[in-house]
Amino acid sequence: MFLPNYRAWVVVFSLAVCLVTWFVIERTKLGAYLRAATENPTLVRAMGVNVPRMITLTYGAGVALAALAGVLAAPINQVRPLMGADLIIVVFAVVVIGGMGSIMGSIVTGFALGLVEGLTKVFYPEASNTVIFVIMTIVLLIKPAGLFGRAA
Repeated sequence: MFLPNYRAWVVVFSLAVCLVTWFVIERTKLGAYLRAATENPTLVRAMGVNVPRMITLTYGAGVALAALAGVLAAPINQVRPLMGADLIIVVFAVVVIGGMGSIMGSIVTGFALGLVEGLTKVFYPEASNTVIFVIMTIVLLIKPAGLFGRAA
């Protein structure tokens, strides 16, 4: 197996972006305000934080991350208006397996499932489209909150 230079660069760069995103949300004051605003926006507003502006900037950051993903994927995949529609089900599976509310769980699960899907495409291509959903079913049967999620 051979990993082209661009794909290796995309893997390393996306891992760095994921870790920076995790760090900002989990380890900074801004991330603490953001997490608190999702739970109790009135309390955060009472602390003097402009919650609507913060949520708007968070959506903007999410759009910027999605645009970055599209730019990184453009040389690998065919660029078309609905190029992300093929991945939305897989992304849903990654979030479910990783655990709702766990950013690190989604990062670890995303990279692990990417590796599993890639190896499945090499050794048993017919199962590459279903392997992620088989894994999701097994994880949900064993641990319904996901691998890194907390039980409600």
